[in-house]
Amino acid sequence: MSPTAGLDTAGCNADAFATTLQAAPDAPTDASAYWLDRGLLQWPGVAADDTGTYRLYHSATGAITAGPGATVTGADGALALSPNDSPLAPTLAARFDFIGDGVRLSLAPGDVTRVPALLRGQLVLVREDAEGTVLAATTLQHPGALDDLYAAATALDDLGATPGSDGTGFRVWAPTARDVSLCLYDDGDGAASARLPMQRDDATGAWSTRLPGDRSGDYYTYLVDVFVPGTGVVRNRVTDPYSVSLTADSKRSYVADLDAPALKPAGWDDTPRPAPLAAPTDMVIYELHVRDFSRDDTTVTDANRGKYLAFTETRSDGMRHLRSLADAGLTDVHLLPVFDLATVPESGCIEPDVPEAAADSQTQQAAVMAVAARDCFNWGYDPYHFNAPEGSFASNAADGGVRVREFRAMVQALHAAGLRVGMDVVYNHTTASGQLERSVLDRIVPGYYQRLDAHGKVTTSTCCDNTATEHLMMGKLMLDSAALWAEHHRIDSFRFDLMGHQPRHVMEQLQQRVNEAAGRHVNLIGEGWNFGEVADGARFVQASQLSLQGSGIGTFSDRARDAIRGGGAGDKGAAMFTQGYANGLHYAPNAHDTASRAELLHAADLVRAGLAGTLAEYVTTDASGATIPLSRLDYKGQPAGYAAQPGEVVNYVENHDNQTLFDVNAFKLPADTSRDDRARVQVLALALNAFSQGIAYFHAGGELLRSKSLDRNSFDSGDWFNRLDWSATDNHFGTGLPPAPDNRESWPQMAPLLADPSIKPTARGIAFTRDAFLDLLRIRDSSTLFRLRTADDVKRRLRFHNTGPAQNPVVIAGELDGGGYPGAGFEALLYLVNVSPEPQVLGIDAARGRRFVLHPVHRAAGAADPRPLETAAFDPATGHFAVPARTAVVYVIE
Repeated sequence: MSPTAGLDTAGCNADAFATTLQAAPDAPTDASAYWLDRGLLQWPGVAADDTGTYRLYHSATGAITAGPGATVTGADGALALSPNDSPLAPTLAARFDFIGDGVRLSLAPGDVTRVPALLRGQLVLVREDAEGTVLAATTLQHPGALDDLYAAATALDDLGATPGSDGTGFRVWAPTARDVSLCLYDDGDGAASARLPMQRDDATGAWSTRLPGDRSGDYYTYLVDVFVPGTGVVRNRVTDPYSVSLTADSKRSYVADLDAPALKPAGWDDTPRPAPLAAPTDMVIYELHVRDFSRDDTTVTDANRGKYLAFTETRSDGMRHLRSLADAGLTDVHLLPVFDLATVPESGCIEPDVPEAAADSQTQQAAVMAVAARDCFNWGYDPYHFNAPEGSFASNAADGGVRVREFRAMVQALHAAGLRVGMDVVYNHTTASGQLERSVLDRIVPGYYQRLDAHGKVTTSTCCDNTATEHLMMGKLMLDSAALWAEHHRIDSFRFDLMGHQPRHVMEQLQQRVNEAAGRHVNLIGEGWNFGEVADGARFVQASQLSLQGSGIGTFSDRARDAIRGGGAGDKGAAMFTQGYANGLHYAPNAHDTASRAELLHAADLVRAGLAGTLAEYVTTDASGATIPLSRLDYKGQPAGYAAQPGEVVNYVENHDNQTLFDVNAFKLPADTSRDDRARVQVLALALNAFSQGIAYFHAGGELLRSKSLDRNSFDSGDWFNRLDWSATDNHFGTGLPPAPDNRESWPQMAPLLADPSIKPTARGIAFTRDAFLDLLRIRDSSTLFRLRTADDVKRRLRFHNTGPAQNPVVIAGELDGGGYPGAGFEALLYLVNVSPEPQVLGIDAARGRRFVLHPVHRAAGAADPRPLETAAFDPATGHFAVPARTAVVYVIE
């Protein structure tokens, strides 16, 4: 009989989330050896010819001690191991290449069958002498064995709760658990109504039970009895990793059939989605935080401000603004994390009382940071449950059904506005691991879901506790989760946080899964940064910038971003004054400028690389006069061009990370730059982004000169430093020194800028930038030449004028050939971007005798920027273009 067959619900209702059933505080925890599969082990750093014999000691209770120079005590028994120098199977050799050389050991064939049971307790690998004295000892990392033993679990399609009219099933993968039981609750905060045993499936390692009737609307947790290295045998009360919704603050999982009418907003089944895009390069993305969208929008009803339902208020300033962007050519709204996150209290969050204070005062940030851990704001890059909508954006987080309906109502409203919905997902880390309360995965299968270092400690290169999607069931969780969002919540595209920490082959599997789930192509983009314990393919072929060629998955490009803005994303102190192409590098120096003409020429080359889609094989003439592919153009020791196709690159000049574009320019522009010119420089950067081949990505508020009062990392800076003003009245620059934790060392540089009233824009300047951005979207939308489909298209149809060592480096001139190209709209198109504060005249021999006229958007009544129509000029006899100061202008042959 199962030990949970009784009706004891004490563990379901206990205040403690974990109970130690049998302590093992002195047990070894260093895990330097690896299970390669169910019968093969490897101990890196221990040579095959080292003296001694090897034994694998086991204990059901975790009582083993194995100190050097003593004999092993507390074990229930031991298995003899034999050195094995046979070549590894190629798949194992590739998977474990990163662990380093060491003795390889085999279990006797008869002992291999004991491994599943032994993995449910303590295992210690020991090298000992003939008398049994310990020479060395370690525990083992077991994902290799679990993946070998339980590969069949990857086919399970009913993990989590699956209610139906014929009964409700519950299934959780817990192969190392000694026992698992199900706690049932009738509501979100009452005592458990039952505790029921679950049965183990030896083929998959999953535990399950099935109850009569449809239990939709009930709540549940699991009690998992499991051995935890360094702690002992523990009973963990834990929510379901496959939860589709939860109670407030994620205390209990919610039973739900996502196809049930009760979980759908009115009209959900009938509201059409925007049509799939013809190509990834048609994507024009707007990155937006749910709370930012409406928290300070007074045209939204009080109850909905900061919530999902704000998107359903069609007459609000925010929704009017989004519709105007959509009408101009915006295709996607990408939402910062909206899965269940750990850092915002879903019940009882507070809003700081920020006093009026000077523009450069520390007072505002002090008030914000005093309550930051309890306030209602966070970016949300701290996943708690991957498959459930976040509750702090719902009107009632305590009701698991409400957050599902209201999340869908938001998606439905955006779709009705003609906008596809993208979702920022964070599968590369969890908010906690080990025995911490918010550690969901690691308290069910300790040591499996997280990526470990050479000693078995959780790696944290992503900022938090890294996950290991190279392990089968963590990879499956990511695939299943993305498919759920695509199918049941109609998510159209995904942006993967730190995607370079995922294996390429898993991301390619995910692409197939989400396409199947949605019944259409779902676009995938992500951060392809190459760093940490997986850098340079150390553990697998990464989903990184230099490893995704040909995959069709897009990565963010830092090449043009850094060239346009200047400096790097992580700059602090004096480095923040380093200028870039758009804000004065060499040609309009600030007080800190030391840049040479050669640096300006190289920056211009990098900007052209971005305009050419960062394509590795696009050939250009560089500043030296050499004709080279972009893969040979240098970007900080890396190839400037890396993409195989334009749809594999995401172009951007700002996003939620680091200072906003306006704030960057506050550092970099000369101090005497006028307000009008600050707005123009903002538009220049946005224009270079809009004209670039590839996927266009914009940060919410960039078109409104959005400022975060110079904050370089506003993830936990509260509403105060993350405000958006859809009325285009205020950009919130100079609302206090930004929070100390990430900015204090730069306060001496920041304070004089914040105190300078000449930097803060007027409402007129904000409105100009907004309207100019809308015109840029209209220009991009007017022709497929700005969004060419293939690398061959770009190579054949895009050419740059004014290149090489004799160029005028402050003017970028790119020409696109529209002859016979579907959707081109024009025979030819030529854009000129003059970043100089002075007008420029550029002669282009190839333009002589041709019929170039201003783009229709420039000629339209009410065009935002009057300069192109008033002062730009083209002389066909000479091929000379007059380009106004700090202006982007587009000519066409119709």
